Amino acid sequence: MAKQRHLKNAPITEAIIDFRTKLPSIFDAKEFLSLTEKFRERFPKTQERRLIKHISKINGGEPPPSITDEGIHGYFFKPEDEKKVVQFRIDGFTFSLLKPYTKWENFRNEAKDLWKFYVDITHPEALTRIALRYINHMDVPLPITNFSEYLTAPPNVPENLPGGISGFLSKIVISDPDVNISANIIQAIEKSTKPNNVTIILDIDAYKLSEFYVNNSDIWSIFEKLHESKNKIFFNSITEKTARLFE
Repeated sequence: MAKQRHLKNAPITEAIIDFRTKLPSIFDAKEFLSLTEKFRERFPKTQERRLIKHISKINGGEPPPSITDEGIHGYFFKPEDEKKVVQFRIDGFTFSLLKPYTKWENFRNEAKDLWKFYVDITHPEALTRIALRYINHMDVPLPITNFSEYLTAPPNVPENLPGGISGFLSKIVISDPDVNISANIIQAIEKSTKPNNVTIILDIDAYKLSEFYVNNSDIWSIFEKLHESKNKIFFNSITEKTARLFE
């Protein structure tokens, strides 16, 4: 594993703060449009998010699959460069930041500010899940003889099989009962945009499931714990050789 520290060129391609909510049954998603004028300078682009249900059956003789448009589920708000995306939905709020990523405090504070707009409009009855997700794309040079050079939990190939690894995808779910936090950890590789390189994906989704109340002052302190958990997972998943690539 790598020593935990600030990486000047961290390989973060997207950071996400997500709330899942329970709203009053009378709430209409079109009420989010009242934000259009308030966000005109920061997020001038607005896009509908519709809920589409696809129903299909595999039994012989059944009717063909049906697609139902359930109507407007929420709205996306974006700046001109689309480096950020804010989602206001009837089931939650999401703030996404694409690279370049600066630091946690900036990201958290902007999400905190935008979340206030969501609360003021929707008056949520409760939160059911809060999550912090970071997607990392790590370009490493080829050839790779052993992925353990870069990952502490690399893919393993059964003995006596010919050839090397040309692709892999793994997912594990871990839980920390001491803080009641869980995390999805996904590792994969894909073709790099750089010649003679390969991209290792490390996708960390740390979350807490519970019945939170919106006026609970502990919500953002929980996000601090999620951030600590995310950092711990990241540096325990990579080697020092990997970390040095992004200093």
